[in-house]
Amino acid sequence: MLYWLLYQKLFPYFRMFRIFRYLTFRTVFASVTALAIGLLIGPFVIDKLREFQIGQYIREEGPKGHQKKSGTPTMGGVLICISILVPTLLWSDLTNPLVWIVMFATVSFGAIGFADDYIKVVHRRNLGLTARAKFGLQLLASTCIAVALIAMQRQGSYSTRLVVPFAKRFRPDLVMGWLLHVHHPWSVLAPLAFAPFLIFVVLVITFSSNAVNLTDGLDGLAIGCTIIAAGALTVLTYVSGHVVFSDYLELQRMPMVSELTIFCGAMVGASIGFLWYNAHPAEIFMGDVGSLALGGAIGTVAVIIKQELLLPFIGGIFVLEAVSVILQVGSYKLRNGKRIFRMAPLHHHFELAGWSESKVIVRFWIGALIFALLALTTLKLR
Repeated sequence: MLYWLLYQKLFPYFRMFRIFRYLTFRTVFASVTALAIGLLIGPFVIDKLREFQIGQYIREEGPKGHQKKSGTPTMGGVLICISILVPTLLWSDLTNPLVWIVMFATVSFGAIGFADDYIKVVHRRNLGLTARAKFGLQLLASTCIAVALIAMQRQGSYSTRLVVPFAKRFRPDLVMGWLLHVHHPWSVLAPLAFAPFLIFVVLVITFSSNAVNLTDGLDGLAIGCTIIAAGALTVLTYVSGHVVFSDYLELQRMPMVSELTIFCGAMVGASIGFLWYNAHPAEIFMGDVGSLALGGAIGTVAVIIKQELLLPFIGGIFVLEAVSVILQVGSYKLRNGKRIFRMAPLHHHFELAGWSESKVIVRFWIGALIFALLALTTLKLR
């Protein structure tokens, strides 16, 4: 909105407003705005959550040291979502459809998490939506995002080709083009051409959302890893939309992607603002409304900028946490109750191994930073 007002409308009359056209300037201001919103309204949100008795319920089978956290205000993800969406609306070019797609991802996955958290609070238990309902809603939201990208592909403003790290000339198309040219009576099969792309996008976004959700178990762990992942995505979105950098790094240039740099910058600022109150010992938890929204946003941005295959590095800790749960459940069911880890997700395993909570958090942050740096090094190694 400010971009529209200060640059598109007032710039012809006030030449000093030229600065608002620059992406780097708007990204910095979006990040600062998100940080300011988080810091300023954080105490108000915490007080209101306490007033409405919206506290965290700790599962009994979890580490015993976590029981003292019971009653800590949760659903703080509402604060994160506000801190991301408001700066994005203020500083980005709202005529860009990709901006609306990532905001839809944030809101839709946040709404799923909100419903889950609300049921937990109302019924005063650690179980919200059923696994089937939760997963089904995530699939629905991811499908809507995939369909929107397919519509853009048909208009020529988005590519469904997969970018493979270290193989700059190998870019397979996830749309089966030959089916689009089949004539009557088999033309009914044409929509199946988009099935591989649809399935791939849905799996990436849904996995990303759940991976962040599983990582959210210690004070500041998930939000700290989010800061690092969002920072890496900020760099990737910027270079992908920049004519000089994309050419130098031999990336597929996507001019419309540039505006997502502002969204990613806002995610960094919002996450830092939330960490101020979520740092150990936490004054507030993000809840599923925050973790699902952040995971959905990260996965959606990765899909849009064609860095889906880099996502395991961008969010390396998230992936390890999710894989630890998959392996633990698989081992328990297939090996007659035998477990691989002391407890899953992975951060609980190290807690039970004797690491203090703060040590687990900081060491996982270090791991997240190493993963993100590895992701960024692949920009030139292609």
